[in-house]
Amino acid sequence: MQLIAYLNFDGNAREAMDFYAQALGGKVTQRFTYGESPMAEQCGPASADKVMHSQVEVGEVTLMGADGPPPHAAGSTTINIVTDTPEEAERIFAAMSAGGTVQMPIAETFWAHRFGMFTDKFGKGWLVNCRKPMN
Repeated sequence: MQLIAYLNFDGNAREAMDFYAQALGGKVTQRFTYGESPMAEQCGPASADKVMHSQVEVGEVTLMGADGPPPHAAGSTTINIVTDTPEEAERIFAAMSAGGTVQMPIAETFWAHRFGMFTDKFGKGWLVNCRKPMN
């Protein structure tokens, strides 16, 4: 399991993640926009160029970020729990979201075997992600 900080921005995720990569001596290893995703039609033209996901790697450390849609306020940080199996993702999601508010129930997505997001009972934002291999 990995715990990865996920930074939320309001339209400047590309600039911020490029800056972090350069400043930390890493590189951007993933980036796609809402317009490049299978959800492009649902997002509308105003969101097409906004970053849906970006990933910076520095050695063995990963930092993620996006121009996060609500409920992720710009400037907030969410913790992304990356699991090895869908079963582990479902178990952790159920345990951690108990007493909290689920924004997206855990389910398969185009990038993950399982993905879900919630705010826990203490008001902290979490993502649970069992990723599919990236081509």
